[in-house]
Amino acid sequence: MLPTGLLALPGVYRPQADTELLAHALAAERVRPAAEILEIGTGTGALALSAAGRGACVTAVDISWRAVTTARLNALQRRLPLRVLHGDFTTCTNGRRYDVVLANPPYVPAPNRWLPSRGAARAWDAGPDGRLVIDRICASAPALLRPGGILLMVHSAMCDADSTLERLSRARLAGQVTAWARVPWGPVLRGRRAWLQHQGFADVGEDQEELVIIRAEAL
Repeated sequence: MLPTGLLALPGVYRPQADTELLAHALAAERVRPAAEILEIGTGTGALALSAAGRGACVTAVDISWRAVTTARLNALQRRLPLRVLHGDFTTCTNGRRYDVVLANPPYVPAPNRWLPSRGAARAWDAGPDGRLVIDRICASAPALLRPGGILLMVHSAMCDADSTLERLSRARLAGQVTAWARVPWGPVLRGRRAWLQHQGFADVGEDQEELVIIRAEAL
């Protein structure tokens, strides 16, 4: 599934339960040899390298230079071809379309109205409803996918999977939730427990997060 022994520069998001869940979803797809795959927010490059190991032509994008460097080093270490680009995914793709788009975006609800511009929190903080990046991916998916192409995205149930499916439907993608997993809260959620409870994202005493896989096909 996911490659082991990955390098990670300080501040780069390491593979966690959401990465594993997305890796299982990718493994369930029939990826033809030389299929073109885009990964949005590659981090260490774990998912991109997993896809490249299956013979796919993979482009990985991240807004963090440290993540880009990390993914490139991990690709070199494994001698796998991987195109890693720095910047916003809508700019980096430059009109290209893909067979599969993978996304493990920032999705943790945060008190700040805007995405952080620096630091490790860029990998998880996503505005008051956790949807600042999710909504952009939903809106951009039709332009990123070939007809019949697949979007695989993981996010927290806190972000409202129904809203994601509704947005994808409006964008003429047929979407559904295909997998779920409950995982213990990590340090980020534990650190803002009172705020999450006050905003209605969590009940008193809650200490597990539900993750969902959204699979959407371009019509």
